[in-house]
Amino acid sequence: MPRFHINPVLLSILLATTIAGVFSISAAAVFSFSLLSKMVDRMVSLSVGILLSTSLLHALPEAFESKADPHTLFAVLLGGLLSFFLLEKAAILRHSHHHEGDGHNHAHGHDRHEAGRAGWMILVGDGLHNFTDGILIAAAFLADPKLGLVTGLAIIAHEIPQEIGDFIVLLNAGFSRARAYVYNLICSLLAVVGGLVGYFTLERGMQWIPYVLVFASSGFIYIAVSDLMPQMQRRSTWRETIPQVLLIGAGVLIVLLLTARDHAA
Repeated sequence: MPRFHINPVLLSILLATTIAGVFSISAAAVFSFSLLSKMVDRMVSLSVGILLSTSLLHALPEAFESKADPHTLFAVLLGGLLSFFLLEKAAILRHSHHHEGDGHNHAHGHDRHEAGRAGWMILVGDGLHNFTDGILIAAAFLADPKLGLVTGLAIIAHEIPQEIGDFIVLLNAGFSRARAYVYNLICSLLAVVGGLVGYFTLERGMQWIPYVLVFASSGFIYIAVSDLMPQMQRRSTWRETIPQVLLIGAGVLIVLLLTARDHAA
């Protein structure tokens, strides 16, 4: 009976993408749930810093430094922003425009249910981002196994702060801890799918990386600007604004520190 052999490189890609996804999600969950869950409102500011800096200082520059046509990338960015706007519009149209305190006798939790659309959008963007990470890991392993290991570690490093931001958004949108973890874990497994795509169709798959990065970034930018920042604007006193600004800066600094080695390379 013939033995079934798995290519060592393919096995390495599968292990690296799975471990990177599960480890980053679990580490972010432990940190978010143990230290930040009691400060979700304030941590929305940290999430804004993380999401915007991940997109504008890491993912988008990586996409535009590729050989892809900048005009096409900007078109994808515009299309992504409009797509997430329409996605949110559809979510709004499916639900009422009322809130718990408007006198229409809405059940407790109605507002939280309405806020959930931001959570679903962050999951879409995160899934695309993880898919791209999987392709990058596959490309690195195919080039050199050592490079694959380093790339996997680098992706874990930049995924943890982003996943913390995602957990904050999901908790703020009304997701329970267990539900936020499970959905984020499912999204993280798209890195495995990306790894498989990268391994079997590398040449064709690699050329799509810049466009997937831009589309995913458009989701992060839209969520930060459209859903999270308006929540922060409701608190207009200096006593509330100063911590918001400091936490946004902290989010940017976290991403800069964890991606500095990538840029240096």
